[in-house]
Amino acid sequence: MIEHNALLLDLYELTMAEAYLEFKPQTQATFDLFVRDMPANRTYFVACGLEDVLDYLENLRFDALSLEYLKKQNLFSSQFLDYLKEFRFKGDVFALPEGTIFFAHEPLLRVTANIIEAQIIESYLLNTINFSTLIATKASRIVHAAGGRAVYDFALRRTHGADAGIKVARSSYIAGFQGTSCVLAGMLYHIPIVGTMAHSYVMSFKSELASFRAYAKVFPKRSTLLVDTYNTEEGIENAIIVAKELQLKGYRLSGIRLDSGDITILSKLARHKLDRAGLNYVKIFVSGDLDEYKIE
Repeated sequence: MIEHNALLLDLYELTMAEAYLEFKPQTQATFDLFVRDMPANRTYFVACGLEDVLDYLENLRFDALSLEYLKKQNLFSSQFLDYLKEFRFKGDVFALPEGTIFFAHEPLLRVTANIIEAQIIESYLLNTINFSTLIATKASRIVHAAGGRAVYDFALRRTHGADAGIKVARSSYIAGFQGTSCVLAGMLYHIPIVGTMAHSYVMSFKSELASFRAYAKVFPKRSTLLVDTYNTEEGIENAIIVAKELQLKGYRLSGIRLDSGDITILSKLARHKLDRAGLNYVKIFVSGDLDEYKIE
């Protein structure tokens, strides 16, 4: 994986490391990772990313391909390249457990090691802890805004790259999300996977009702129907039809999903219609550009 490549670091980490090797090869150092200032709209942070960091440190190696690339740069001495060939991180890491609340100026991770080792790992640790903590903190705010209602990660298609998609799912789960749409994250981190259907699925059938019936036939025990492809009120009515058909077969419709429009008005309308139809067990799932402020 790219994130385990030893060259995933800033160049100056290596140039400083070679100077250390020349002038202070036995020096021990302690680096603290902390947040300098609290943003105006934040009151706390949630520590995250430690497992990825520890996995990286345990497996960090400069392979032949990486060393050949560095040699071609005509920047580093043969002595330093030989050092990198045998490089292993042998220092100590002290850290807050993932999911811990922390504040500005409070170290969430501390590395004590030979100064060369501590310098070489700096870029990766900052990249991983910064991003994972950012996501976990945001996710925590969303969980609190939801007031006990279940929240799920559907971010894969909007995250900045595959690695970010996996980290978002993991960090959100640590912060209190109850599942993810990302199947790989589910497999890697044992996170419950969830999903409904897309508007394109509904549009691929001759009618919305036909699409609902087809999906419910394939997944009678686990169907959440997307009701806003054409007309949301009509979509709710079609979902009610399918829910009652499922009841006759001994199943229950899991839920309906609202993905556009005035979520407040439409969710209240949906709840009223579902309850009036005797379907008070059918959940209403909302999505689409939601954050903690809109949820509140």
